[in-house]
Amino acid sequence: MRWLVPVAVVGLCLLVTLLDPLPLQMARNGLFDQLQRWQPRPYSPAPVRIIDIDDESLQRLGQWPWSRTRIAELTTRLQAEQPAAIVFDVLFAEPDRTSPTAMLKLWPATPALRQQLQALPDPDAVLAQALGSGRVVLGLALERREQPGVLPALKARYVATGEPAQAYVPAFSGAINPLPELAAAASGLGAIVFLPDADGVVRRVPLLMRVGDTLVPSLAAEALRVAQGAKNFGTTTVAQAGVGLAELRIGRQSVPTTPQGEVWVHYSEPVAQRYIPAWQVLAGEVTASELAGQILLVGSSAQGLLDLRFSPLGGALPGVEVHAQALEQLLTGGGLVYPAWANALALLLALLGGLGVGFIALTYGAALSLAALVSLLAGLGALVAYAFSRQGVLLDAVAPGMTVVFSYVFSSVVHHVQSEQRQRWIRQAFSRYVSPNLVAYLIKQPGALELGGRRQDCSFVFTDLTGFTSWIEKMDPQQAVRLLNDYLDGMIAIAFKHEATLDRIVGDALVLMFSAPVVQTDHPRRALNCAWEMHQFSNAYVARLAAQNVPFGLTRIGVHSGEVIVGNVGGKTLFDYRALGDPINTAARLESANKQFGTLVCVSKAILRCCPEWPARPIGQVLLQGKTQPIEVFEPLAPEQTGDAAYAAAFELLRQQSPQALQAFFELANRRSTDPLVALHLARLRAGQVGELLVLSSK
Repeated sequence: MRWLVPVAVVGLCLLVTLLDPLPLQMARNGLFDQLQRWQPRPYSPAPVRIIDIDDESLQRLGQWPWSRTRIAELTTRLQAEQPAAIVFDVLFAEPDRTSPTAMLKLWPATPALRQQLQALPDPDAVLAQALGSGRVVLGLALERREQPGVLPALKARYVATGEPAQAYVPAFSGAINPLPELAAAASGLGAIVFLPDADGVVRRVPLLMRVGDTLVPSLAAEALRVAQGAKNFGTTTVAQAGVGLAELRIGRQSVPTTPQGEVWVHYSEPVAQRYIPAWQVLAGEVTASELAGQILLVGSSAQGLLDLRFSPLGGALPGVEVHAQALEQLLTGGGLVYPAWANALALLLALLGGLGVGFIALTYGAALSLAALVSLLAGLGALVAYAFSRQGVLLDAVAPGMTVVFSYVFSSVVHHVQSEQRQRWIRQAFSRYVSPNLVAYLIKQPGALELGGRRQDCSFVFTDLTGFTSWIEKMDPQQAVRLLNDYLDGMIAIAFKHEATLDRIVGDALVLMFSAPVVQTDHPRRALNCAWEMHQFSNAYVARLAAQNVPFGLTRIGVHSGEVIVGNVGGKTLFDYRALGDPINTAARLESANKQFGTLVCVSKAILRCCPEWPARPIGQVLLQGKTQPIEVFEPLAPEQTGDAAYAAAFELLRQQSPQALQAFFELANRRSTDPLVALHLARLRAGQVGELLVLSSK
């Protein structure tokens, strides 16, 4: 089932890519903008200049709008230098407000003055005459409203190869046109239209639009046609029906376009060479070489006229410069292309990369999967950079990158969750062989898995069943194993409850260690609590089986504390975490000494010293076999008891080697015929042994 995760993530990302929501478009456009910022188009001189109605021109010649006679004068001066075309990025939709006719409506005038003014030439007629003297393109505005204006008679013709282009280009309902006489005098009419993206950035310039069923060229496309003296536009659609345009032929120029008839503009940095101030033209300060053969775009960079557009390079530039840069690109090449196959390539890269990274993240560790992710993203980035830098081709890295990253993230999360589940399972399974506290310690500190050790104060609990060997020989094997396992389950559960480290299991015997590997400052108390709870469990277990007529031996327990060396022993192949030192042997001997004392639990003074409130009966100074120094040994009592005053008094006489000790234990034995310690000391006293020293001759 986990393999479905990358498949589902990749499938969802591909669906989002196909739907192409606005956030995805903006991210993709942001990538394309960044590529342009890294490598803007180098400016190379092209036969395109901007006749700039800049702030200085307005200061010298007066505020905008200028009179049509001044526009006519500017046109005439430009035509005198034989440019390829003059293109007005200006809309002359209304009559000149400074014309004599307009002024007569505002000024009181005598009949004679009125007659003189009416005799003056109309400025719009003067401009129309100037426009008709050369190749001039006027701008018109397209609009989308309920009652739009109608188109004037357009100048260009269209030749279609394949499907008609009208179905694919941007549609408008009407136009705001130049004055009819101006439109008639012009050589061309082009739409002053920008279609910025949702963020307001102009990345593409449309070359064709439509009003109703009529195709309308953009200002840049019409400028290029008129500059060539061509009559026709040729449209070619993609061979597959329903895709869109493949190219637009403008006179002799073939221009690849988007399916919507647009071109991607590869912007260059602003350069002063592109601009010629209008006042210099009117002042005669511009040489003929600067104007001859050029496409001259008349527009404004003046801040107050607010004809500003946002570019991918980050910042605003005059709208007339967008037309100029589009024309430069059309004339010199070096533009950008977002080919139709780019979407298919993005989907393919997303599919292969997403599935590849997802399967790697599910299968291998974090380092390898992260390396795969970084390698894929780096390769994707290199491919996109190469295509842009060397081929001028825009490739979408956002959709594949998004798919790869999401596939990696979700697959890594699933891998992590499954790894955690496996670790928990391994930890649980491992804990059946090794103590849980040791497992947890090694997981947190894997460096502890090294050969070596350290000195540490620890406490030890040894347990053993009485008569185990003879008992198991008489029992049915299956029943014996079942009973032994039930017994060990209970005993080990108690050990782990008190956070003991299970040193080893030898048949029916358990060896527990406290304060290693994790230091436990209260390890003597933990050991005594654990031993007592095991003692209670063992007695209850034996009683329960006895009620079923099933024999089972009692448990002997020895508890001691001291300094040992703890750590990993063994070799490189097998580790055994254990303790080495005399306190371990002492605890084992105390467990065995129970046989000779008749007790079930023996603890050393080292344990009780840390548990002074725990009631216990002294057994004596015991010299264990193989030892040279005796240790003080006790039998612990139930915690709820207040002690054993009668025994303590008799034992004190014994410790003092008093002759009255024999009588005290004799009287105590008459009252406690089943008390093993009373019987032990009475027998010793009768044998002539005085004092509390007990020498054990066997383990």
